[in-house]
Amino acid sequence: MYKVMALDIGTKRIGIALSDYLLMLATGHSYISRLPESSAIDAINKIAKENRVEKIVVGVPVNMDGTKGSQAEDCINFSKKLDNYDIIYEDERLTSDTAEENLRERKVDFRKEKGLVDIESARLILEQYLSRNN
Repeated sequence: MYKVMALDIGTKRIGIALSDYLLMLATGHSYISRLPESSAIDAINKIAKENRVEKIVVGVPVNMDGTKGSQAEDCINFSKKLDNYDIIYEDERLTSDTAEENLRERKVDFRKEKGLVDIESARLILEQYLSRNN
C-alpha cells in the first residue's frame, strides 16, 4: 500500500497534500519554502518516504489557451530533481482561485498565512487526480 502526494509548486512556497492508502481522500499536509531549492527537495523526499509515497502529482499551471508558459516549465524542471517517484503532471488551472474560495467559505483568514492557499491548492490538485483515476 502506498500514498500519492501532490505538490503545488510556486516561486516562494510549495504546498503539499497526501492521499490516504485507499487513494480516495486528499488531505492538505503542509507547505515548505521553495528556497533554497536543495532544502525543498530534501524536505519533499523526506515527507514522501515517511508516508510511503510512490506517485507525486505535480500541478502545472497551464495557460487558458492550453499552452505551457515559463511557470509550467519551472514546475516540470523542479519535479525532475525529486527522487525516483512516478511523477504525474496535472493541469492546475484556477486552483489558487478555488483554494481561496474554499478557505473563505470555511472562514479561514489566509491573507496573513499565504501557505494555507498553497496547501489547499495541492489538495485540490490531488483531489482532481484521484477522482479521475478512481
